[in-house]
Amino acid sequence: MSWLLWLLLAAPVAIGARFMHAAPLVIFAASAIAIIPLSALLGRATEELSAHTGPTLGGLVNASLGNLAELIIAGLALRAGLTDLVKASITGSIIGNLLLVLGAAQLAGGLKFRTQKFNPNFAGTSVSLLVIAAVGLIVPTLFLAAHPDPTRAATVRVSAFVAGFLIIGYVLYLIYSMGTHKSAFDALESETYDEKPAEDEAPQWSKQRTIIVLIAVAGAIGWMSELLVGATEATVHTLGLSSVFVGLILIPIIGNAAEHSSAILMARKNRMDIAASIAIGSSVQVALFVAPVLVFVGMIVGHPLDLAFGTFEVASVTLAVWITSAIVLDAESNWLEGSFLLLVYGILAVAFFYF
Repeated sequence: MSWLLWLLLAAPVAIGARFMHAAPLVIFAASAIAIIPLSALLGRATEELSAHTGPTLGGLVNASLGNLAELIIAGLALRAGLTDLVKASITGSIIGNLLLVLGAAQLAGGLKFRTQKFNPNFAGTSVSLLVIAAVGLIVPTLFLAAHPDPTRAATVRVSAFVAGFLIIGYVLYLIYSMGTHKSAFDALESETYDEKPAEDEAPQWSKQRTIIVLIAVAGAIGWMSELLVGATEATVHTLGLSSVFVGLILIPIIGNAAEHSSAILMARKNRMDIAASIAIGSSVQVALFVAPVLVFVGMIVGHPLDLAFGTFEVASVTLAVWITSAIVLDAESNWLEGSFLLLVYGILAVAFFYF
């Protein structure tokens, strides 16, 4: 965390560049760098708040705020009318977490430990949730392809209902994993790993400090995200990149950089349960919570967002879900599986670069 804090110096650079009307590329780069340590601080504040609220409510807090940075970026982009960028960031986050983050974690952990295990209950449930997430993207896309809808008004209405069902599914998953079947998800970890000392579980920040940091960091992320979004179109034009590539590859990496490093660190400590939970859980949260919320945000800000994605995007998400499900279903991982996930991500990234 300490080295990440040095990156906060990019925040005043981004602000100064904006007021001095510097090149959009400078503003984009500085604000993107600043979001990385801010996301890490947000994660730390969320963990501290969880320690104050207890394990059950804490788990809900973690689940709710886990993708707050990405939600803020997407929400501001949606307000600016960059719907294509927002939709690309949704699919890009799902693909990135499943292939890049999980692959990097499995590779890093596998180079240190021959075979790593994680909770089979988590693996089975994750596969089911990933399939539901894929259905949530595929159905509106098929509807638009099969039903004449030049204004996409009907597609938006269908997407709103699908979004509602996805949120219901997410709530049911939280009740299942943190309530009725919590012991099943905790069983393997308690048997495999030593219990943490009580002092490690105690919060290190006061509740007042935690809340202040949480609010301040969320506000700072919002500010940096607004600068990032404002410079995106000009930056895309300057670099000669497509908005699809920026949304699919760059934005998810920026928004989840701190979370990505956490998954790798957990895997290196042989805590593959946590690493897999970070990677797969984040994808599930984006598909079942963030994307549906953005559908309703679009209605509020006057830029309707539907869940009908491009054929290539849907195919990519489906492939990512399929290969991840095949790899995690045995509740074991090694460096070779991680390498394969990274190779698939590289293949898709190259294809989207030229898309």
